[in-house]
Amino acid sequence: MIIDCHGHYTTAPKGHDAFRDAQLKHFADPSLPPPAYPRISDDEIRDSIEANQLRLLRERGADMTIFSPRASAMAHHQGDEAVSQAWTRHCNDLIARVVGLYPETFIGVCQLPQSPGVTIRHSIAELERCVDELGFVGCNLNPDPSGGHWDGPPLTDRAWYPFFEKMVELDVPAMVHVSGSCNANFHATGAHYINADTTAFMQFLQGDLFRDFPTLRFVIPHGGGAVPYHWGRYRGLADMLGKPPLGEHVMRNVYFDTCVYHQPGIDLLFRVIDIDNILFGSEMLGAVRGLDPTTGHYFDDTRRYIDSLGLSAEDAHKVYEGNARRVYPRLDAQLKARGK
Repeated sequence: MIIDCHGHYTTAPKGHDAFRDAQLKHFADPSLPPPAYPRISDDEIRDSIEANQLRLLRERGADMTIFSPRASAMAHHQGDEAVSQAWTRHCNDLIARVVGLYPETFIGVCQLPQSPGVTIRHSIAELERCVDELGFVGCNLNPDPSGGHWDGPPLTDRAWYPFFEKMVELDVPAMVHVSGSCNANFHATGAHYINADTTAFMQFLQGDLFRDFPTLRFVIPHGGGAVPYHWGRYRGLADMLGKPPLGEHVMRNVYFDTCVYHQPGIDLLFRVIDIDNILFGSEMLGAVRGLDPTTGHYFDDTRRYIDSLGLSAEDAHKVYEGNARRVYPRLDAQLKARGK
């Protein structure tokens, strides 16, 4: 079985996006009528999925995607807490409908209603709802709700601890994933995303979060940002800061996906990072959708790169299925209940 750990609903029906636009306009000008969320039919959802994510999954030979709302549209820096709460609930409910229509192919991961300056405690109820009521298996956690200004505490700060306690209680991981950038210095997908991946790893290295939460799990997407490329730097920093080796200090709790869009990058990832810490992911129909002119294949067809590595059957199983089932135990439980 091939499980893609990183998929977003980037092709949601137009009515969903139109509601968001109206919601933000109402926030900017309260004299405008508050928008009502539209009625979106099952056929609209089918049309948005079958011609896009489902088609590509089948063409590229994957079986299931861990599916979440579009990351760039989380936009926690827009509106206020009430706006974020309402938008998040609609986004997660839409993911649940996709999963309900295609339960063999999609499984949900939730957006959180984060907002700058608002305690992460206010996101706990939505995580509980999505896991306990909707059957989701994890969440996307934004380490920078400000959208590129980084004015909140690092992930190792105790301000995050109530949420981490709930993650441990529910036994769900978080993918560390920022949203859009409102800072002109940082292009959202080309800089802000990769910055955030790298920054989160360095925060974990500097702190002692996993001493307090030994079973807490994070997936750092986009191949771990700059981390694998500069692995020696981080090993050296751990030593300089008096921390244990990275394998003990961070990598029992942190995992990278394979959203790296060229063969040399994948080759490096697999040479540097232990096979047990790598999960197959593509983020297809996401940040990079075009054809690579040097290969004639789509940049985000990441399975091609992994298949070219010549992994043993055991290692390929880990990357394509086993590691995801271990990191997302609620996914594993649901699959086992289906006899898989």
